[in-house]
Amino acid sequence: MNIILPSMGEGVIEATINKWLVKEGSSVKEDDPLVEVATDKVDSEIPAPSPGIIIEIKASVGTVVKVGELIAVLENNVEIQPEETKKIEKEVERIRETINTDREEKNKELLVSREMKSRTPSGKFLSPLVRNIATHEKISYSDLDKITGTGMDGRITREDIFRLIDARKKKASEPEKSVVKEPQPESPEKDEIIEMDRVRRLIAEHMVMSKRISPHVTSFIDADVTRLVNWRNTIKDKFLAAEGQKLTLTPIFIDAAARALHDFPMINVSVEGNNIIKKKNINIGMATALPDGNLIVPVIKNANEKNLTGIARAVNDLAERARSNKLKPDEIAGGTFTVTNFGSYNNLSGTPIINQPQAAILGTGAVRKMPAVIETPDGDMIGIRQIMILSLSYDHRVIDGALAGRFLNRIKQILENYTPDQL
Repeated sequence: MNIILPSMGEGVIEATINKWLVKEGSSVKEDDPLVEVATDKVDSEIPAPSPGIIIEIKASVGTVVKVGELIAVLENNVEIQPEETKKIEKEVERIRETINTDREEKNKELLVSREMKSRTPSGKFLSPLVRNIATHEKISYSDLDKITGTGMDGRITREDIFRLIDARKKKASEPEKSVVKEPQPESPEKDEIIEMDRVRRLIAEHMVMSKRISPHVTSFIDADVTRLVNWRNTIKDKFLAAEGQKLTLTPIFIDAAARALHDFPMINVSVEGNNIIKKKNINIGMATALPDGNLIVPVIKNANEKNLTGIARAVNDLAERARSNKLKPDEIAGGTFTVTNFGSYNNLSGTPIINQPQAAILGTGAVRKMPAVIETPDGDMIGIRQIMILSLSYDHRVIDGALAGRFLNRIKQILENYTPDQL
C-alpha cells in the first residue's frame, strides 16, 4: 500500500523529511514510527498505518513533501475493509480542503515574487516560497545558482536559502582583515551572537505576520477573584486525591473563556478576505513555554463541552507533552481563541499578539492581594482582596471596542462569581 504524507494540521501543506526511522526491507507493526518530519508548526513522527514490510522509500532526507504525496510503499497482506476505505477517502478529502484553504495565501506569495523567474540561469527550479524569500532578502540569481540544493532532484529548499542568509550574516559580523593593522588588546567583554533556531525563526515570522495583518487593539479590566481563590484553595487537595490531577487557575481561566465565547460568538471568528467566518466549535489554545525558551500553543478542542475536571486533565496532559516534544500535529491545530497566562511569572498584565488566523487572545495577569473598596449595606469599606488584571487583544477589523468590552466584562463576571458546572 502507498504511504502518503498525511494532513499535518490546519494551514500546513508541506513538510520536510528529517530522518527515516526504518530502512527498505524493515518489518513494521501498526503504529510503529516510520519517519520524523518537520513542518512550520511542529516536528512529529508518522506511524505505520498497518503491519507489513517497507519495500521502497520514495522521499529522501531533506526532501520537502506536500500533503498527499507518496513518501514510501508498504507491502502487507491485510485486506482493506470498507470502513478503512471510507477513512482513506475522508483523509484525502481533508487534504484537498487543506490545500484549497491555503491556495489564496500561496497566490499572495506568487504575487510578491512575480518579478523573479522560476529557474536560475543554470536551470535550477525556484519554488514560490524560495523566490519570495530571495526577493525579501535581495538574493541575486547568481547567488542562488551557487547553492547546492538538498531537495528532490537538487531543488533549492527553504533550509538551503536560510543557510545562505545565515552565512551572509556571519560574514558581515566578522571584522575586516588588514595587513598593516596593529594588534589591539582584546576587550574584556564581547557581545554574544546567538543564531535563532528554526522554531524561533518561525515564531518570529508568525508574530510579524500577525501584526501586519491585524490592527491590534488591547482592552483591560480588573477582577476581584477572592472567592475563586479561596474556593480553589479549599478544593485543590481533594481534587488531587480524587482525580490525580493538580487544579491550577489555568483550567478555570479557560473554562471562563469558553463560557464567555459561547455568550459572544462573534469573538470566536476568523477573517478570510471580505468574509467573517464564525466558528462552530470553541477550541481554546493555551500558550505554553518550552524548556528551550520557545513557545507552542496546544489546543483544547470543544472546551465549552468539557467540565472543569475534563479541562484540567487536558491542560495538564497537553502542557506535559508539549514540554517533552510529544504533541501530535492535530493537537496544535484548529484553535479559535487563545489564552496566555502572564501571571505564571508574576507579571501583572501584557498586550499579547493575536495567534492568526484567530481574532482575539486573552491575557491573564498575576493574582495579588490589594486594598480595595468593598460595598456593604452599611457603606463602603476598605478590605484586602485578591485582584487580577485581564487583557484582551483583538482584531479591530471585525471586533469593535464595544463588543470586546462586553466580552471582557463577561469573563470578569464569571470569574468573580465562579461556580463549576460540574466537577
